[in-house]
Parts: sequence; C-alpha cells; structure tokens
Amino acid sequence: MNDFFLQTFWFVPFYGLIGAALTLPWSSGTIRRTGPRPGAYINLLMTFLAFVHGTVAFWQSWGQPTHQLVFHWFQAADLDLSLTVELSPVSLGAMELVTGICLLAQIYGLGYLEKDWALARFYGLMGFFEAALSGIAISDSLFLSYALLEMMTLSTYLLVGFWYAQPLVVKAAKDAFLTKRVGDLILLMGIVALSSYGAGLDFSELETWVETAPISTWTATWIGLALIAGPTGKCAQFPLNLWLDEAMEGPNPAGIIRNSVVVSMGAYVLIKLEPIFTLSPIASTVLIAIGSVTAVGASLMAIAQIDIKRALSHSTSAYLGLVFVAVGLGHVDIAFLLLFAHAIGKALMFMSIGSIILTTSNQNITEMGGLWSRMPATTTAFVVGGASLVAFLPMGIFWTMQRWMSGSWEISGGLLALLMLVNALTALNFTRVFRLVFLGDPHPKTRRTPEVAWPMAVPMVALTVVAVLVPAVPIRWSLWLSPIAPLENADLPLIRVAMPLLVLSGVVGCTIGAKLQLRRFWARPSDRTQRFFQDLLAYDFYIERVYELTVVWLVVTSSKLTSWFDRYVVDGAVNFVGLATLFSGQALKYNVSGQSQFYVLTILAGAGVLVLVAMGWLFGLQW
Repeated sequence: MNDFFLQTFWFVPFYGLIGAALTLPWSSGTIRRTGPRPGAYINLLMTFLAFVHGTVAFWQSWGQPTHQLVFHWFQAADLDLSLTVELSPVSLGAMELVTGICLLAQIYGLGYLEKDWALARFYGLMGFFEAALSGIAISDSLFLSYALLEMMTLSTYLLVGFWYAQPLVVKAAKDAFLTKRVGDLILLMGIVALSSYGAGLDFSELETWVETAPISTWTATWIGLALIAGPTGKCAQFPLNLWLDEAMEGPNPAGIIRNSVVVSMGAYVLIKLEPIFTLSPIASTVLIAIGSVTAVGASLMAIAQIDIKRALSHSTSAYLGLVFVAVGLGHVDIAFLLLFAHAIGKALMFMSIGSIILTTSNQNITEMGGLWSRMPATTTAFVVGGASLVAFLPMGIFWTMQRWMSGSWEISGGLLALLMLVNALTALNFTRVFRLVFLGDPHPKTRRTPEVAWPMAVPMVALTVVAVLVPAVPIRWSLWLSPIAPLENADLPLIRVAMPLLVLSGVVGCTIGAKLQLRRFWARPSDRTQRFFQDLLAYDFYIERVYELTVVWLVVTSSKLTSWFDRYVVDGAVNFVGLATLFSGQALKYNVSGQSQFYVLTILAGAGVLVLVAMGWLFGLQW
C-alpha cells in the first residue's frame, strides 16, 4: 500500500482526461439548469487528485533509481511501437510542476471567468490540456511525446480561440495552430528518419545509440535540424515566435499555463533529445544561434509593447531562448533549472497582470497608474515574480545563474555578454511596466480599482510564497547532482567576475527603466528616428510583413498556379476527351445504315489504315 501511488504514477495524466469527459454535459450545454459551475468544480477536483497523487509519488521516488514502464501499443514484424513512461525524480518533479500550476490556474480561473457563460467548456479544455502536459512530463517515448505534443497543439488552438465570436481571437487561434504545425511536421520527419537508422524510440536509449550511431555527420545534421523544429515552434523561438504574442487573445488563466509550463514542455522534449545534437556541431550551433537571436530580439520587442500581456509574452520567448543556448552548449542541468525557475516566476506575473486586466477592463499600460496602494497583493506578486526572473540575490534565477557561472561548465565571454544583455533588458522591461501600472497618479481607469476576490488572491499569494522558496531548489539540486568544482581549463578570472557582472546588469536595467522618460497618453514620439525604432520593435521587427512577402506570397502564388493548371490543363484535357467522344458518337450514328456491305467496307478500310501505319513504322525503323 505504501508504494501504491508510486506504482500507479502513470495514471496521473488520466485525471485531466476524466475531468474533461465528466465536464461534457455542462460544456456541451446538455445540462443547463445548474449553470456551468458544477462542470468546473468536477474538473478542479480531478486536478486536485492528480496533484496529490503526483506529490506522494514524487516524495516516494526521491533517491530511487530510474525505471521505465513499457506499454506495447502496436507490434507487427520488426515494428514495435511502445508507449514508455519514466519513473524518476526529474520526470515526476516535472509532472508535479505541471499539475501544481494547473491547479492554481484553475482556482484562479473561478474568479477570472466567474460570469463567463462557457465556464464549463473552458475547464474541460483545461483538463485536456493538463493531461497532455502531464503525459509529456513522464513520457520516455518519442512516439508518445509526439502524440502528446499534437494534443497540446490542439488544446492551444481551442483555448486561444475560446472567445470565438471575436475576429482577432479566431485569427490568433489559426496562426498559433498553423505555426506549431509547421514545427510538428518537420519533427515527425526527424522521428521517422531517426527510427529508420536503428535508433530506439525511447529517450533513455538515445545516449547509448549515439555512441555507436551508424550515420554520417551530414545525416546527423539533417536529423538534428528536423528534431529542433518541433521545440522551436512550441517554445515560440525565431522564426516561429509570433504565435505566442497573438495567443494572448485567449483567457488569462490559460495564458498562465501557456507562458509557464506549455512552452517549458517543448523545451523539455528538446533537452531529452540533447544526445542527438552531440553528433553534429552544426545542429548545436543552430540551437545556440536560434536561442541567442530569440533571447535578444524578444527582449528588445518586449520593451516597446504597450499591451501588458504581450510585454510579458515576449519575455517568455527570451528566457526559452536561453534554454536553447544551454542545450546547444550541452549544459542540460542548467536548462532544467532555467525551465523550473522561469515557470514559477512567469506564472506568478501572469496571475498579477490578470488581476489588473479584470479589475480595470484594460490591457494598455499607458492608461494605468497608481495601483500599488489599491492592489497590494497584486503588486507584491508582480514584484516577486519579476525579481525571480532577474539575477537578483536571493531569488531563483540568481542561483541558477550562479551554478551556470560556477566553472563546472565551459563558459565564454560571449555567453556572459548574452546573459548580461538579456538580464538588463528584462529588468528594464519589468521596471518600465511596474512604473506605468503601479506607480504615478491614478488614471480614469484605475481610480476605483479594488483588490481581486479570494478565488484569484489565494492562488496568487500561494504562488508568491512558492516563488520566495524556489531558491532552495537550485541549491539542493547542486548538492544532489554534483558538487560545484571548476574545470581544469576553466577561465577563472571570467568566473570570478561573472556573477557580479550579471547582478550589475540587472541593476543597470532597473536604473534605466526607472530613469527612462515614459509616454502615457501618446505612445509615438514626434522624432522620426525614435519613431522608427519604436515601430521596429513594437511591430516585432516586421517579421509578419516579411512572412507576407515571402512565405505567404509563395504559398498564394503556387496555389493560384496550381488552380490554373488544374482548371485549364487537367480539366481541359478531360473535357476535350469527353467532347471528342461525344462528337464522334454523334457523327458515327449516321453511319449505322444496317447494310452489311458498308460494315465490311469500314472494317477493311480501318484494317488497311492500320497496316499502312505499321508498315511505315517498320520501314522507318529499318531506315
């Protein structure tokens, strides 16, 4: 009985599916008399059971060796598609993070969507979403993880398009779905190619397979690039980064999960694929390049946004870019710690801004101000969440960076410069948003803004406490994995100044954000140079326009050419044959005289023509 929860850990993702299924009578409108809340309560109960089950299993797994549980799904000849789940503290800890944030987000949603007529449908979709995320956390199978990633893509489409009566919401849902599908299709190609070269479809087997991989470096490069494509879309990395910004059209409780654990699950799969990237220096370099470009570019985009949700969503892409860099460098432990610290801090910040959006009915930060005295819990949550994402002692990201810069991994001046730049821009962005929203004089939309009710305040305060305690995890992780010992060839002068410089970059970012002149009611400066750079960043470096002039134009043009060819060439040939048959039939009906002499003459004439043609062809060959 003591090991019951541990032995049945694989059942945790099914709690969300069961909750989604039980919610159907309310979400579909079959039951109307009770209202939608019973459906939400059922799904909330199932999420709570999943959290409790996962918590007990996690504590029981601590210190035990890793095990795999295999479910044979399909076997035919040499094909064996098995669904494998992993029992380890890391996988169960990831699942616990998913269920914990989902539980808090669903409690939060009771207050945020209190008067929404489709509350039950939202919670049903959240249960489906939670099941996919929990499954990815414990999955050890490439095949199973791909299927769950597809479930996650569908869930994103449905939750982003939750308020489907709004045109912008419909467009955002389609863009998010199609952008992710691009990465998913390329990822599927990589999985098929990987399996065709004898690799098992389990993550735990990849490291052993890599040691004797029967493929060339060029083949490994193509496979590695294909496997990178899926996480690139899921983690909103360049050039597939715009969907996360548009996905902010969905309800904020779903945004809490999307900006914390959803993007983290894409990076989680990338981390498990890390042995493949060691076969190809090009693949590792591409990972570093994608992560670096996204980290810097998204941080710059964030400082020009006036929509409070979009200002934070770009920051999500930036931090996931650092995870890509860590994986490209082979620093897997750091990638895990970055995901953990970022998920807690970003979930807390989205809870805070959700409270602001609900009470002000506004998302434009230039129309806010003076909220700190009216919403103390919300202000505290924003400050703690922001500080936990900037390298400030003693918050979580500080200890993660401290372990990264400890000398246990090879670091360079370029990596330190990248981290300093992203840290400074993040601090600047958070300080800018804090000043516009919480400081200054109240504005018309914020003069009578109360603190949120308990369904939103309780999870927000609880996660604030968790964010304060999060620094203990990187410290304990360091002790559990390995002691911090610099490499023999470590650059000791760089190591000694790394953390002071990172902290200094955060201080510089906050100082610039505090001294920067902020424009409230007019967002566009009169100076042309300033206006150019502001528009360049605010419109995401015009990436969407570039898409329209390249990819979209190519697809539209090829579609028009294909349509013309189908209509006038294919259909024209078919119609010509039909018309020829029709006219020949109409013409031949006048030759039906009933006289056998005429029929014999026709046969002889036809045979004569065939003989002449055959003789001409034969003489032509001889000649």
